[in-house]
Amino acid sequence: MSFPPIRPELAGIEPYGAPQLPVDEVPVQLNVNENPYGPSDACIHDIAAAAADAARTLNRYPDREFVALRTALASYLSGEVLGEIVAEQVWAANGSNEVMLQLLQAFGGPGRTAVSFAPTYSMYPEYARDTNTHWVVGKRADDFSLDLEHALRVVAEHSPDVILLPSPNNPTGTALPLESITALCEAVAGAPGSPTGIVVVDEAYGEFRRTGVPSALDLLPTHRNLVVTRTMSKAFAAAGLRLGYLAADPAICDAIRVVRLPYHLSAVTQATALAALQHAPELLGNVDQLRAQRDKTVAWLRDQGLEVADSDANFCLFGTFGDRHAVWQGLVDRGVLIRETGPDGWLRVSIGTPEEMAAFEDALVEVMKEMS
Repeated sequence: MSFPPIRPELAGIEPYGAPQLPVDEVPVQLNVNENPYGPSDACIHDIAAAAADAARTLNRYPDREFVALRTALASYLSGEVLGEIVAEQVWAANGSNEVMLQLLQAFGGPGRTAVSFAPTYSMYPEYARDTNTHWVVGKRADDFSLDLEHALRVVAEHSPDVILLPSPNNPTGTALPLESITALCEAVAGAPGSPTGIVVVDEAYGEFRRTGVPSALDLLPTHRNLVVTRTMSKAFAAAGLRLGYLAADPAICDAIRVVRLPYHLSAVTQATALAALQHAPELLGNVDQLRAQRDKTVAWLRDQGLEVADSDANFCLFGTFGDRHAVWQGLVDRGVLIRETGPDGWLRVSIGTPEEMAAFEDALVEVMKEMS
């Protein structure tokens, strides 16, 4: 018997994670879809003050229900919808990764099935594995849009308890039409008022969507089995904060309470997130600039004769290359780190500052010339 006595299905598996290389060796880091613009001095000051206040009570457990934070998140989301989202509809955890894991803990598990459609976020099958949920993956269309007819066939065949739908999709950046979300919510609904499966629309990159592209938040009043997840890691420029959240029917939030660990959100996390939300207009102020830079990057890549997926996120998937790893390595050798992910032959670049994108473009031109 080998040591340690890990579960057999986990033996030999490498931990998930994008390559992390020292900034002094690879100064242009465009591989994990971070916001390149940090918080202002005023925001930093308020976060520091909030953390200091929280530190005064660290001998006590934090608010287990984090009511103030849920109220603030609900207020923020209400600015995107015609109606109102209330605190009882909101749940939060340490990054949207923990939100997703909690959803699979509550609604997946042994004897239950989760479905998504590839290419999609590579952590989804890991959430399923970690919760002993049966994993089924369908496929997307050639342009990476969701093939609704195929998706409905997969749902009819497997009767999933959870459907995971990133919109915009990672790694392709493709957004979903509301009609597709509605069709899938209806496909896993049971008797009226008693859905038998939930549909999770992962909007981690939702704030970057192009003008006119709707959010699934608009469908919450219509579908009790719909969950919309968000994060403060991307548009809010708070990847180091680790705060993800969801909006859903209050009954779904109540169900998650059963599986969440006690006091899972620290007092410092709650205080920091609340302080950051007070600076939402400022933190989101660079979103328009990043969207413009994304569209410019898409156009530039296409001008180089490359294929590029339409993107509503803060990254672009581009290709195709006979040896994408050689391209990736060539960029690293020139001080630029992007992500080797997605279908064979494709690469993904996060959108950085204009200076970072210029460095990426110069490096890619050199690599492509070298390989031609």
